[in-house]
Amino acid sequence: MNNLLQHRGYYGSIEASPEDNCLFGKLQFIRALVSYEGETVAELTQAFREAVDDYFDSCSTLNQEPEVPCKGSFNVRVGHDLHLAASVAATRHRISLNDLTRKALSEYLEQHA
Repeated sequence: MNNLLQHRGYYGSIEASPEDNCLFGKLQFIRALVSYEGETVAELTQAFREAVDDYFDSCSTLNQEPEVPCKGSFNVRVGHDLHLAASVAATRHRISLNDLTRKALSEYLEQHA
């Protein structure tokens, strides 16, 4: 099951509101609030694409760069024991903690894609 829409490198959520009898969503992985809605999946998908395109147009009009989804760095709180074990493993393999984390994430995503 795919619960994300994709257009021009941006992702959007798919949610349902039984009370309002509609589907809705917002762009994911950026700080700007960009939302859309529709009554059918086809309408929601079209509204999502238009929202992304409107976001680009608004940024251009305001002479601003659109936010890039997931800039490439994030903080993770893993707890002391896991942090220490990962640091020791990285040192033993003569790689950085960043490289160890990147490799672990890549391997996980390959197995669970």
